[in-house]
Amino acid sequence: MNRLLLCVVAVIALGAGCCQARPDIDFPFGRIVNGEATSIETHPWQVSIQTSAKGSHFCGGSLINQDTVVTAAHCMQSYAASEMQVRLGSTSRSSGGEVVSVKAFKYHEGYNSKLMVNDVAVIKLSSPVRETAKVRFVPLAGTTPSSGTPATVTGWGTTCFLVCSSPDNLMAVGVDILQKQDCASDSYSYGESILDTMVCAAGEKKDACQGDSGGPLVANGQLVGVVSWGNGCAWTGYPGVYADVAPLKDWIENTAAEL
Repeated sequence: MNRLLLCVVAVIALGAGCCQARPDIDFPFGRIVNGEATSIETHPWQVSIQTSAKGSHFCGGSLINQDTVVTAAHCMQSYAASEMQVRLGSTSRSSGGEVVSVKAFKYHEGYNSKLMVNDVAVIKLSSPVRETAKVRFVPLAGTTPSSGTPATVTGWGTTCFLVCSSPDNLMAVGVDILQKQDCASDSYSYGESILDTMVCAAGEKKDACQGDSGGPLVANGQLVGVVSWGNGCAWTGYPGVYADVAPLKDWIENTAAEL
């Protein structure tokens, strides 16, 4: 079965969008598997990016200041700003918290859907939000953590590859950072699949999955990665690949100031 058809089948079965992926990688879904239910109080920067017409979750994001969300560029390819909303401050993706409309967004000029390089975007909210116990801003990492650094990825994505439902409760899973040079496998190679604005993270049968795209990878209290792509979900030898926040930090901050 070809990759496009696989993605279409997954969309029909799951009722949610596929995460973007490198087209040269088999079963390419950008990517919570073997995680556990958590609460928004534990990860108060997590947001759900939704369609404004139906309130349907399609990607995750991270709140970095009172009116700015960081997500993946590939999440921003199907909707106009007026067609999106952001739910924040809720453990549930379908109710509670605060829903804010989107004023504008911009994805990285160097984003390439084939190479999945520079897979980052900034969303500007239509009105500012206040920090509370359930709403907090996460600082951007200035350096990429070393391989082996513990990190956490969160989201409302599916709990297995292909035929699994998406939970309404926020999920979290612990993984370890793998810098680019340590991310090679049978399918990934440094300098070819894994490029300069990417960082990997992996755990034993643990990963992000469909619907987690754009969400946060957090280590040492900082946003170090944005869920981007991967080969399957939690497949042995295939780490999840994330947009590396550190080399993209200046672009994120400058774009947030401009929007």
